[in-house]
Amino acid sequence: MCYNLSMDETQEKEPLQQKKGVKDLTLGKPHIAIISFALPIFLSQLFQQLYSTADAFIVGQFLGTQSLGAVSSSGNLIFLLVSFFNGTAMGAGVVIARYIGAKNEENVKKAIHTNLAFGLVCGVLLTIVGVIFTPTFLRWMNTDENLMSEAVEYFRYYFLGSLSTVLYNICRSIMNAVGNSKRPLYYLIFSSVLNVLLDLLFIGVFRWGVWSAAIATVISQTASVVMCFNYLLKKGNIFSVELKQIKFDGKMLKEIIRIGLPSGVQNSVIALANVIVQSQINSFGEYATTAYGVYSKIEGFAFMPIMSFSLALTTFIGQNLGAKQYDRAKKGARFGIITGVITAEIIAVALYFAAPYLIQLFDSEKTPEVIELGVRQIHTTSLFYFLLAYSHCIAGICRGAGRAIVPMIIMLSVWCVLRVIYIYIIMQLTTDIIYIYWAYPLTWAISSIIYFIYYVSADWVHAFEKQKERKLKPQK
Repeated sequence: MCYNLSMDETQEKEPLQQKKGVKDLTLGKPHIAIISFALPIFLSQLFQQLYSTADAFIVGQFLGTQSLGAVSSSGNLIFLLVSFFNGTAMGAGVVIARYIGAKNEENVKKAIHTNLAFGLVCGVLLTIVGVIFTPTFLRWMNTDENLMSEAVEYFRYYFLGSLSTVLYNICRSIMNAVGNSKRPLYYLIFSSVLNVLLDLLFIGVFRWGVWSAAIATVISQTASVVMCFNYLLKKGNIFSVELKQIKFDGKMLKEIIRIGLPSGVQNSVIALANVIVQSQINSFGEYATTAYGVYSKIEGFAFMPIMSFSLALTTFIGQNLGAKQYDRAKKGARFGIITGVITAEIIAVALYFAAPYLIQLFDSEKTPEVIELGVRQIHTTSLFYFLLAYSHCIAGICRGAGRAIVPMIIMLSVWCVLRVIYIYIIMQLTTDIIYIYWAYPLTWAISSIIYFIYYVSADWVHAFEKQKERKLKPQK
């Protein structure tokens, strides 16, 4: 991959840490840089999780267990359709972070505008596909007939906001790439509070159906996108957006796709595997569906610190390898892995003991079957969160180093293919749902072993230089 940067050209650039709105992660102590960058990401994810959680919680409290099951029936469906575009945006953020580290402002701007153009196209496409094919997707997932009508209503309205969802994640990836993880947090706080207030108004006061929870989410997501663009359109920043410049740059698009596509595929295959898992769980009836949906909401919160360190590592590694600070990149990687693993296990222990109380929070009817199944899944998986954290931290490092193909292959082979094979085999041998729950820790363990071997044996710190050498190598 050729960036056309000479040492003289790099040195002539004004240090980007002096640029307004940019945080240079190549300076200062690595652990301070990572923590200060990861904390706003964590808080952003906390409020983003409130979108779907507020819907499920308020629906469960005011409309009952069946409506809660409808909202929870196919959360992985949304993740499947949205995750590809969000993963690609994450990869595009790596490209931007690298140019930030290399002090190449021209290519930073090209990458940002190309990424936004990509998001506009993808958002429109996702809206069309989601609205038209929602009933088909739900039937493929064996959604209980008692839940089907409300589930179709909820997800169709939800997909009407797909453009806002995709654009927000792209704007967030842009701001994260330039080291500004606080700004997305401010916008999410506002939009998350707005979402909760609208849920309470539409469902608690007006007593509208589950579809109104999706409308509340769409309105809130759109508000966050408007605020993002209001900030990005301001003049004088390295990341300033000009509406006329939002178009595809051929070379930049190719570069973004080369790094971003594997991340998008990785997210999609994980989501696809989870959709298949949920389709098996749905076959156990509406109580199992509701319990799994509630567990997913709870796991979403427990998962946030893990993803925060993973995303912070991606930007940190990208900027420092772009600046050729290899030892600093290694130190940051070690710190991020250790901290992520320890944090995940502390949360896991707390979650294990609090499981019954957390499940009951979502189900106002406190249905015994829902509580029992939800607690069984938490007790089966939670203590293995350290494996999940390790896998995601290494995946974040690989993406930052431009090796997004590595986690894509590992996730595809282990978290998708192997997980699905295991479930189909085990369901032929037993009808106990707990063996489906065991699919998660088992595949986390296998992927962690593979990631460990790669991390200690591969020369990931020089990945960018090797890519450049291969690109410049004359063809025979």
